[in-house]
This record gives sequence, C-alpha cells and structure tokens, in this order.
Amino acid sequence: MEFGLTSDQVAMRDHVRALLDDVCSMEYAARCDETMTPPREAFEALARNGWLGLIAPEEYGGAGAAPTDLALLLEETGNHFEELGLWLFRNFTYGCYAILKHGTDEQKRRIVPGVVKGELSFAFALTEPDSGSDAAALQTRAVADGDHFVINGRKVFTSGMDIADYVLLALRTSDLGKKQLGISTFVVDTRLPGIEIRKIPTLGQHAIGTTEVTYTDVRVPRSAVLGELDKGWAICEDTLRYERLCLSAARIGAARRAFEFALDYAKTRHQFGKPIGSFQVTQHKFADMKVMLDVAQTMIRRYAWLMENQQAERADTAVLKYYVGESYKTISDMCLQILGGYGYCMEYPMQRFFRDSRLATIGGGTSEIQKNIIAATLGL
Repeated sequence: MEFGLTSDQVAMRDHVRALLDDVCSMEYAARCDETMTPPREAFEALARNGWLGLIAPEEYGGAGAAPTDLALLLEETGNHFEELGLWLFRNFTYGCYAILKHGTDEQKRRIVPGVVKGELSFAFALTEPDSGSDAAALQTRAVADGDHFVINGRKVFTSGMDIADYVLLALRTSDLGKKQLGISTFVVDTRLPGIEIRKIPTLGQHAIGTTEVTYTDVRVPRSAVLGELDKGWAICEDTLRYERLCLSAARIGAARRAFEFALDYAKTRHQFGKPIGSFQVTQHKFADMKVMLDVAQTMIRRYAWLMENQQAERADTAVLKYYVGESYKTISDMCLQILGGYGYCMEYPMQRFFRDSRLATIGGGTSEIQKNIIAATLGL
C-alpha cells in the first residue's frame, strides 16, 4: 500500500489514471494547447464516470469524499493535463465547496447537481486592474435596487469565464472603513445582459486561459448573494484556502509528468557515446527534482489531512502554495534544460510545462505574498 493512502484510495487513483490514459493523452493535451481549445471531451468523460461529484454529498448525486481523495484526483488529472485539472478545481471549489458551505438550500438544490453532472461550470472573479495582491481593495460595486443589485466595474484574470455558466463574484457593497469590510460574494449567471468578456492572450494556459470582464448595469436578484451581505471577504479567504489545495495537487501532478518525460529522455538520449543520464551533472538535477516532488506531495497530503480535521491554519496554506508553486517552476525549468535545444522546440511538450508553470508563482497569490503571510504568522 502506498504511504498514507488506503487501498480504496489507491484503487480510485488507478481508475482515474486508466480513464485519463484513454481520453487525455499527451498528444490530446498538446492539441488543446496548440488550438487553444478547452479539453471538453476529457471533461465530459470524467463527468460521465461520476468524478465531478467526488466531494458533493450523496443527496446531490455525489460521493461525499474527503480532501485527500480530491487531491488524488487532481494530482492525476494534472499529471495528464494541468488545464483539465484547473477546470475541475474551479467547479469543485466554487461550484461545490463554496455553495455547499455558504449557500442557501435553494442555491444548493439549483446549482450543485448540475456541477456534479458536468452540466454547469464555474469561474471566480476577485482581481481587478487596481487590486491584485491587494485583493481586498476591490472597487467593482453592487448597488441595491429594490429586489435586485446592479453591478458595475471590471475584473481581470477571471480564468475560464468564457466557458463558465456561473461566476462567483466578489463585489463592494458598502464602504465600512476597513477594506475587508463591505465586500459581498454573488453567484452570477455569466449570460446576463451587460457582461462583456474579453480573452487575454497569455504566455501559457492556452487551452482555457483567462479573461477580462466588464460589468455594465448588470442586474442580479438578491437571491444571487452568497452568504451574508457585506461579509463576503471571509468567504473569499475560505475558498482560497480550499483552492490552494486543489491548485497544488494539479500542479505537482503536472510537475511529475514533466519529470517523467525528462527522465525517459535522459535514459535514451546519447551524447559523447553514452546516455546523458549517466553524467553526474544530470543525475544531480534529477535527485534535486525527486526530493522536491516527494516533499511537495507529502505537504499536499498533510494539508489535506489538516483540512479534514479542521486544523489547517493560514500559515499551512501559505507554505503549501509557496513551496509547490516554486517547485513546479523550478522542475519545469530544469527539465527543459535537460532536453536542451529540443526543450526549446514547440513540437516537444516541455515548453508547455515551462510556460504553464510560470503562473504557479503568480496566480492565486504570488510567492512574495505567501512569504509575507508566513512571516506574519511567526510574529515578524
């Protein structure tokens, strides 16, 4: 039995791996990246096999699984195609977890079964042109108007908005002094009049990518509010903690695939009459990467256990996000170096890992912000 996993969890992972081997090959992932096409066929295959309901309770058609199970699913999905894992994570985090924990019974009944079946997809909108790392400084506003709110403003880096049915939207609803106060979260239909979506060309993440969204007099009913009015910042922080487990799992899965590809290459690529993997300089790179992968995976499983036991602290979240993101970036860079000129060629997959990994230390909270959080929890 693999360390820290039950026999059922190992079997679950193996079932996911076999399915993804069939529907999400490396060639399929490359094609989605090159044509900038979402991996819809793989997403739908996971939905048909029930995997999108992993964390939802049985009453909503799910399996009621724990964070460790979710991490295993996303590690394996990220190992096949990181962007498929990121598509899944948005649904798990914002379409299931956030709605189930903070939503009304009506919101749960209306939304969660559709997410479980793969019929509904979610995005999350927090960042604005003038509030990135200072996320709570957001100014996109929702103003009460009878039984509705009217939304005006602009969000950037709303990833997956163009393929989402709903967006979990953080908005300013009051000015209460401290910037974290007066923020509310809304579950908004992405097809409402007044929503304009523009795809942002990016270095990586080409299959789904990210968007800039402008909201002009968008009317939403009061039933769109998630949680208590003016107390949405706590919901944002809660979902971000859950997000970081999901992101870390998908990214370390992708890092492992880059490692495996480079390892196979090093065993078969000959220079100076022998495989390049026989040279100590290459061996040391693989030794360093092996340590990073094992430490990162152990940290993910530890964090999942902490979540399951309601013991995850803010510092735990920051440590996980920081280490996994930096490890993925470093591993993809080292693997590209091992492939040399071929790593720099677009016909080889290493360039995609290199491009995609660069977001890991920026998106969802930069490495610098994570270090600030870690330092603050130490009393510095």
